[in-house]
Amino acid sequence: MRAAALYGILGPLSLSLAIGALLATPATGRPLAASTARAATTATASNRSAPAPAGAAGAPLTGPASPTAPSASAAPVAPAAPAWSSWSGSPASVATAAAPPGDAAAARGVALAARRAAERGIGFRRCPRAEALTAPITCGKVSVPLDYARPGGKRIALTVSRIRATGPKARRQGALVYNPGGPGASGMAFPEYAAEAAFRRVAAAYDFVGYAPRGVGRSAPLSCQRPSAYAKAPTSSPPHPTAAFKRRLVARARAYVRGCVRRAGRALAHYTTLNNARDLEVLRAALGQRRLTFVGASYGTYYGAVYATLFPGRVRRMVFDSVVNPAPWRIWYRDNLDQSVSFERRWRDWRRWVARHHAVYHLGTTEHRVLASYEKARRRLGHKAAGGVVGTAQLQSAFLRTGYNDAYWDPAARALAAYLHGDPEPLTALAAPDPAQAADDENGNAVYTAVECNDAPWPRTWATWNRDNTALARRAPFETWDNVAMNLPCAFWPLKPGRPLDVGNLEAVGPRTGRVALPPVLLLSAERDAATPYAGAKELWHRLPGSSLVTERKAGTHGVWGGPNDCVNRHVDTYLLTGRTPGRSASCAPRPEPAPLPAPAPLPDSGKQPAAIPGTP
Repeated sequence: MRAAALYGILGPLSLSLAIGALLATPATGRPLAASTARAATTATASNRSAPAPAGAAGAPLTGPASPTAPSASAAPVAPAAPAWSSWSGSPASVATAAAPPGDAAAARGVALAARRAAERGIGFRRCPRAEALTAPITCGKVSVPLDYARPGGKRIALTVSRIRATGPKARRQGALVYNPGGPGASGMAFPEYAAEAAFRRVAAAYDFVGYAPRGVGRSAPLSCQRPSAYAKAPTSSPPHPTAAFKRRLVARARAYVRGCVRRAGRALAHYTTLNNARDLEVLRAALGQRRLTFVGASYGTYYGAVYATLFPGRVRRMVFDSVVNPAPWRIWYRDNLDQSVSFERRWRDWRRWVARHHAVYHLGTTEHRVLASYEKARRRLGHKAAGGVVGTAQLQSAFLRTGYNDAYWDPAARALAAYLHGDPEPLTALAAPDPAQAADDENGNAVYTAVECNDAPWPRTWATWNRDNTALARRAPFETWDNVAMNLPCAFWPLKPGRPLDVGNLEAVGPRTGRVALPPVLLLSAERDAATPYAGAKELWHRLPGSSLVTERKAGTHGVWGGPNDCVNRHVDTYLLTGRTPGRSASCAPRPEPAPLPAPAPLPDSGKQPAAIPGTP
């Protein structure tokens, strides 16, 4: 799946978490994960997640999303399984699966690692220059086993950042840990948000703690190819690829997998959502917290929910913002298919908005005419890249950001209009990859790929991918094949995939004896979110009976906490500061629709960080 900035890659849950890395972002417009928040030019799918987080982006394929949050009396309804193909087992056969083999040993390993981490703590000090974080933010490391079933074996170090709570000691409530999604996004920059107005009440009570999950950034970084090859541009991205293009796509995916195996070796098997959740438990202990307070966005909602299932007695408070559909039979292949459908709807939202402002942009008075303008630009770029680096893949990746964040609506429309009127510079500024970000982008994509491919079974035959996505592209052409490009390495993954945990089912992870109930958690979702469709929030809401779902109606920006919706922010503040939820569900009116700006404004440092799949043909 793809994902987005305060939020992370989930990408596509193109599950993009798609080929590049998309982050969900706070309304401040500043990147939460600096290394992934700038728009690169590669596509990312989400789960998606992925992610991500960091995936799921809208209503079920069988019908539109409900216009309001579910009522407290609504009976749990499982989303209908889409009729993609006959691939995979039935939902029932997957949902009842017990914990994967070896989990008993891993459970003992994580308990041992947590005890050791609690004894050692984290030695916070001045942050290394590479993190680009300044005082009063401090940094440290926490050691975790590469393989929890062998806690005495190889260990890796996760980087952690922290800023102390600003309020009186008597009112402080410990650490608030944040993950922006992906898989593959870093939360190291999260402490910087403590100074933002939208977060100050919470920052007075909590230490803001960010970290880079395993494989990300300086946390035992994972790589699958040279960054320069990953960031190659210009590249092409046809919505209806030819047979020859598809053959190149398959060849590139196979080559990418070989690179992952060659560079990572045996460690490759240990980049999984289960291990991300276990790492979070060790981090909790290292921080000296008896119970965990956590905010996860995009893919962060999925591994946060996995954590809550594995360690319900260790949960204090949790906020899941922009929720990945956790149903085991949807992780991750079906989640990505759903995401492509949701991005198509969000793509129409943007075109309708541009058409309403034809007097400003002159791109067409109807959504169809706006689409014709976009297709005209795409055909022109197919013959000659803008600035020598913006081809059709870079164009698609840039405009995919309009599905993540309303803040991109005006810049995208202005860039398209300028290009069609002879000025390519705004489009080049919007869509060109940044060479300085190539290493971070490649790293994020490598982690995304490893986690999603390891997490769950994927179709192993190209015929299945081709059949499902050729059919899907007839009604959702905008993101479908870019999502395929990002996730196709999983078709050729050489490692045995895991079995997704049955989130919310405590019996799936062991006897209930001695277990405590999961405290109420808070779910946030925008009804028209493309990266993590609204159906995913409803699925997790049903799976966690004590949870509370806050819906931002008729809105689609990915990641809602800290944005311009005061109603949403009040619910989050109240929950984190007091533990009170707004009941089983609540709804908030949408944020104001963006208006054309009187003059071009700086681009927000958030949204999709594209890069079609490494070396997309």
